[in-house]
Amino acid sequence: MPDAVLETMEEAECLRLIAPGGIGRLVFAGRWDLTVLPVNYKVHDGAILFRTAQDSATDEDLRTGIAHAEYRVAFEVDDFDTEAREGWSVLIQGPAHHLDTDEERRHAVEAGVEPWPGGLREHFIEIRPDRITGRRIRHNSAVQSGQAR
Repeated sequence: MPDAVLETMEEAECLRLIAPGGIGRLVFAGRWDLTVLPVNYKVHDGAILFRTAQDSATDEDLRTGIAHAEYRVAFEVDDFDTEAREGWSVLIQGPAHHLDTDEERRHAVEAGVEPWPGGLREHFIEIRPDRITGRRIRHNSAVQSGQAR
């Protein structure tokens, strides 16, 4: 797109865009190098919440084996309108915290997030953002006329 404008979004705008939940991509260094997985997510109490199976590869790959030490992960959500040739992308980085206590799990159930592949996946993991960045791409003409998506 020769007349495209790439804009940096403020953290508040990034959070507003991902607030409804949906499908995002979880990125981490797994047992076979970099891993990218689609996950259904919800934003719950300021964290990104998703579900996986207890003792699954994802659960095991995201455990350090050291108390209070958590892996840092990246989480990405985007939305593109190919016809209008515009869209946005949000990147969240932070530690992946396993919700292992009964109280944490009860609280997570309130979010209503369903697992990506369905089935019995009752283990909750949340990403506590410590870095939130985002970019929006639009036509230069849309920017000049004040149109916003």
